[in-house]
Amino acid sequence: MAVNISKLEEVDLRDLWAHEAHGFSAWLSNNLDRLGDRIGLTLLNPQREEEVGSFSVDLTAETEDNGRVVIENQLEQTDHGHLGQVITYLTNLEAKVAIWICRHARPEHIRAVTWLNEISPEDVAFYLVKLEAYRIANSDPAPLFTLIVGPSAESRDIGKQKKELAERHIKRLEFWEGLLARAKAQGVMWHAQRTGSKDSWLGAGAGLRSGLSFVYTIYRGDDEGSAVELYIDVGNQKENKEIFDRFAARKGDLEAKLGHPVDWDRLDERRASRIRDNLPGPGLDAPKADWPVLQDKMIAAMDKFVKAIKGLNVQV
Repeated sequence: MAVNISKLEEVDLRDLWAHEAHGFSAWLSNNLDRLGDRIGLTLLNPQREEEVGSFSVDLTAETEDNGRVVIENQLEQTDHGHLGQVITYLTNLEAKVAIWICRHARPEHIRAVTWLNEISPEDVAFYLVKLEAYRIANSDPAPLFTLIVGPSAESRDIGKQKKELAERHIKRLEFWEGLLARAKAQGVMWHAQRTGSKDSWLGAGAGLRSGLSFVYTIYRGDDEGSAVELYIDVGNQKENKEIFDRFAARKGDLEAKLGHPVDWDRLDERRASRIRDNLPGPGLDAPKADWPVLQDKMIAAMDKFVKAIKGLNVQV
């Protein structure tokens, strides 16, 4: 027995709701369960057109735990204005959930909402929802909500990692600025032309040859501490190893000048090589009150290291 299969036809949203506020918002306030089911929230107590300064939010609602929800409706392609409204309504109404409904989401707005979920506190959530409508044959049209972006454990983890990384960058910048200032005050000018950096290392040309640098490195934990080194990378692996070997031939002389062994990292599997003087003790995570002592230790080590390297008179 043959089965009749009808064609699914898309319906223009403007044929259903000519006006967002008087049409769609009014319908949605009576059908919040359809939206809630699609995004996994129970939405209660809808209110229309609540004022926020000289603006008014399309809909507000509440979650089961009494958290406020703002809903911004846009039966068109997303734009910057509505993104700003979503953030404005959420912050001014002290809401915990923002839902932005649209017909089509631009890629840049998808990324923006994703980013908002990554950086927001764990009790704040942003949802970007696509709205379509369909009918089968001559049936009544049926709206279809599709979640494009919402909060997730993954987005929270990414946000936490980004925050920690940003905080680390700020911390490193502050540390290097302090070290450079102290070095100049002490007359140690090997890195005088450098500014602070967000990286874990800070280098300057060695003045021996292009591609050779004297580098400070700061680690995080107490078990690694910090280091000063000569980094060798003239752009050619064979030549780098030859330069390293010339220094290595004077290993005894360099370590005698320094008064202790250093790490000779030829790094055969890589293009560059380095000679590193490790400084055990506190690292970047030491209390800031202890930073000056750590910075002075690194400055003194760098000054002694540079003078010892240059004193070898190795032809590079």
